[in-house]
Amino acid sequence: MLPMRLYTAGIADFESVRQDGRIYVDKTDLVYKLTKESKFVFLSRPRRFGKSLLCSTLKYYFEGRKDLFEGLSIAELEKDWKQYPVLHFDMSACKNKYEIGQIIEELHSQLNYHERKYKRQKSEGSPGTRFKELIQGLHEDMGLKTVVILDEYDAPLLDYLHKPEELEQVRRIMQEFYQMVKVCDKDEQFVFITGITKFSQLSIFSTLNNLRNISMMPQYSALCGITTEELLNIFDQDIQMLADEYHRAKEEMIGILKLQYDGYHFGKSSPDIYNPFSLMYAFMNRDVDNYWFGSGTPTFLFETMKRFDTNLLELEQLQVPSTQFDVPTEGMTSALPLLYQAGYLTIKGYDFLSNKYTLDFPNAEVKVGFMENFMARMMNLGNTDSRGFAGDFYACLYRHDIEGALKAMQSFFASIPYLEFGAKELDDIARYEAYYEVLTYVVFSMINCRTFTQVKVARGRTDLVVFMRDAVYVIELKMRGTAQEALDQINSKDYSIPYEAEGKPVIKIGIAFSQETKTLSDWKIER
Repeated sequence: MLPMRLYTAGIADFESVRQDGRIYVDKTDLVYKLTKESKFVFLSRPRRFGKSLLCSTLKYYFEGRKDLFEGLSIAELEKDWKQYPVLHFDMSACKNKYEIGQIIEELHSQLNYHERKYKRQKSEGSPGTRFKELIQGLHEDMGLKTVVILDEYDAPLLDYLHKPEELEQVRRIMQEFYQMVKVCDKDEQFVFITGITKFSQLSIFSTLNNLRNISMMPQYSALCGITTEELLNIFDQDIQMLADEYHRAKEEMIGILKLQYDGYHFGKSSPDIYNPFSLMYAFMNRDVDNYWFGSGTPTFLFETMKRFDTNLLELEQLQVPSTQFDVPTEGMTSALPLLYQAGYLTIKGYDFLSNKYTLDFPNAEVKVGFMENFMARMMNLGNTDSRGFAGDFYACLYRHDIEGALKAMQSFFASIPYLEFGAKELDDIARYEAYYEVLTYVVFSMINCRTFTQVKVARGRTDLVVFMRDAVYVIELKMRGTAQEALDQINSKDYSIPYEAEGKPVIKIGIAFSQETKTLSDWKIER
């Protein structure tokens, strides 16, 4: 019998990982390179991407815990293990503090911990004053410069992102704390800062002009996450166990995992990166599921989309310069920067001639989960309601039961109690039809179909074209008109002809919506 495999899913402490014998993807060669190259470093990655485990790895490395690194790359590289004083702050503890005084209390609490750890007398003053005294005092006490690690630096601010007055108060508190990193420059050996949003976004590191942002540097693109090579070399038997569970061939299971969890790129020439959180849970549970969204969906993201009236139909295959997704929060004119930095969109290509990046959803897990959450918020439903509908809808299409799929959609739309997201009164009939175009697009995206809207053809624009595994759907929608008229438009304007070369059946669907019942009133299907 094979020995039990222990995974790092949900484990962010490097000491626990190593002492428990959990599977560890060795990134310590990059850790060594980074700590020798730079002094002040910033890394942005989406949540649940291994940032906290990386911070913990750095902590134990600088504390000189050579025993924990035996057998890893850094053990061969490091010849002079020293025990630096390390101040490791987990700023995620400041999340969900809806009274600003609680954030200050949390900062004091973490300062108290470090003072006790290094047997220093408790100091007085603001969090920033105490932080400065701690950095300088440890250097003086121990004769070695201090290492500072700030994990999830932006967590205290994101809760207040859309509350301008409170955000400014929190920003001042955190700026007073963080600016001590610059003040204590000569007392610091290494500073590492992580977060979701770009460091300049909240203007709290404006004085730290030598902070090196490695977030899009190709040499560090695999510092967090799992590459294809690491997956195949380290998790070979785990893939096989999952394949056995699903009664699939091993190569087929690799394809499933790639579709579900791969696809992240953090730079122009980044390798494919798998989401480590979801991959570990899939192996641990022997179940391919949407784990990333199950761990929580940030409210600030949907609030930002709502604020900027984000067009959901324009989020795929975006061609943009980096200045559109890598800008300060104060200068945001769309939700695109947060969608990218939070991991809902990723880099899928780069064109050197135009200096533009292609952004898209990373994988099926993110796209399906995003659409389910969007639908739930848009319709004031629970996630389970939209997920249940998506399952029924997909099952019908898989059985080629298009009638059943459209009946399921009809019932689902009819059950909507209240339209919340962007809920302006849609008296303009064109706007109203466009709204149902968005809903139909979301429905197909919830089952991870390639779906395109307003597709140009020689004689007009097709409302929706959906590419399924074994068919192409050409769909026309009508608000004031009949399903037959919608189908006739597909035929009279030859909307389906461009897809006949796909080698799959082309199915034409005309759908009529009712303004009174707010759902499908009729449909016509031509195979």
